[in-house]
Amino acid sequence: MMLHPSYSDLMEVANEGVDEGEEKLVNSRYSIVLAAAKRARQLIDGAPAYVPTDEKSKPLSTAVEELYEGKVKIIGGEDGDDKVVTESVE
Repeated sequence: MMLHPSYSDLMEVANEGVDEGEEKLVNSRYSIVLAAAKRARQLIDGAPAYVPTDEKSKPLSTAVEELYEGKVKIIGGEDGDDKVVTESVE
């Protein structure tokens, strides 16, 4: 399990597949924090985790690991609000 990936690492993973010249999906740390918080809330509400967890795993740590490993994705919403895709991307 990875401990504490940097914001820049998370932004890089979230923006994978964006061609040069296109607007990046995630432009700030704030977007990463919001996405991780939204995913953590989904986990708290009973959504399945897509990375191995144990009874000591905290929802926010699980959410960050899922984002870092590309198991869940952030997609831009039409209203400018980012959404977290909750389906496994594998």
